[in-house]
Amino acid sequence: MKTIVITGASSGIGKASAKYFAEQGWKVAATMRTPEKETELTQIENVTVYQMDVTDNNSIQNATEQILADFGNVDVVLNNAGYGLVGPFEAASADRIRRQFDTNVFGLMEVTRAFLPHFRANNAGMFMNVSSIGGRVTFPFVSLYHGTKWAVEGFTESLAYELGELGIQVKLIEPGGVDTDFSGRSLDMAVPDDLPDYLPAVQKFMAARANAGLAASTAEQIAAGIYEAATDGKTQLRYLLGDDAMQTYAMREQVGDDAFIASMRERMLS
Repeated sequence: MKTIVITGASSGIGKASAKYFAEQGWKVAATMRTPEKETELTQIENVTVYQMDVTDNNSIQNATEQILADFGNVDVVLNNAGYGLVGPFEAASADRIRRQFDTNVFGLMEVTRAFLPHFRANNAGMFMNVSSIGGRVTFPFVSLYHGTKWAVEGFTESLAYELGELGIQVKLIEPGGVDTDFSGRSLDMAVPDDLPDYLPAVQKFMAARANAGLAASTAEQIAAGIYEAATDGKTQLRYLLGDDAMQTYAMREQVGDDAFIASMRERMLS
């Protein structure tokens, strides 16, 4: 029976993935900031819940040591924990910017670092880093979130070279829109109350976003895609998940960067 560690498993893609892998017979170490609030995953026999805050290195180390002590072996680490900051860059405080990068980039790196000695000792293992279609294309007023996801893309692609030499696989998961509470609990709006120059464009963007017309995937559909990526035996690096992600990236590939950006400006800000 294989074992997967999942960060950010309290909701959305993380929770759906924990349940999906468990249903397929895997042992699951589901990590989250406040495990005392979890009631659903604790009822699943082959899921064990652990406290881990990916912005706290002590928390990461403690969870890693406990997971390895409990399971003995880990096959896959799914770096899923994420946070989104939306709004004009100028409106974002330094603390919000740090939180964005601490969660999406530095936390992912530290979790990877924590499990690397175990994978190296085994000459095996897989890191699956959850990026986004937002790691391949951009939208207005999401510069900081895109900054983190493009960082994850570059970090992961380069890491795949060096870890591949050690028998360790690295994969990127790139979902499109997902019908989860990410846009609520895990999305922070930097509202420019004192920067009225941005308001007309922000209002256009929010209206266009609400009427985008591309159906979001369910968290369960993305979880199934993640399971397929974990078990397909391929050396494939990137996995675009969701029809909207595939359509959006195909359009960029077809028309080229400049035309895509012009089209996005027209659609989102006109």
